[in-house]
Order: sequence, then C-alpha cells, then structure tokens
Amino acid sequence: MCSAEPINCFPMLVNILSNTFLRLFNSTARIRIWSEPFYSTQSPEIKSDIFFICLSYMLTLAAGLPPHFAVSSMEDYKVKSM
Repeated sequence: MCSAEPINCFPMLVNILSNTFLRLFNSTARIRIWSEPFYSTQSPEIKSDIFFICLSYMLTLAAGLPPHFAVSSMEDYKVKSM
C-alpha cells in the first residue's frame, strides 16, 4: 500500500486507521489523506520569480568570490608564507 519511506507511509497508515474506526462506528463517511512533502509551484510566474531570485543570489556570490581570493593571496604575500 505504501513505500518503505516513512514520509509516504505515515499518511497512508493514518488513512487506514481512521477509516477503520469510522466503519466500526457504522459511519458512511470516509477520510482521505494525502501527502505533499515538497512545496509544488503550479503557476509559471512563481517559477520564474524563484529562478530570478536564485540567479541574482548566485551572481552576487560569483561577484564576491574573486576579491576574497585576491585579499587572501595578498595577506599571504605580506606575511611571506610559502
């Protein structure tokens, strides 16, 4: 009924138990449980916004790395480390 991963198996177990208790009490209602462990974006606008946020973050990191290495090399040169 479910895979071995606990994140997928727990909702199925809760569904089975809750529907079993409902049947024991002669109820005609049923409970459905589903799991979405990861946030899913359906609209293309949100996907493009997330893409541009990640792109700007990566460009900021890429612009900051070369000065870091240059300063590190200059400090090594001043200390005369080998």
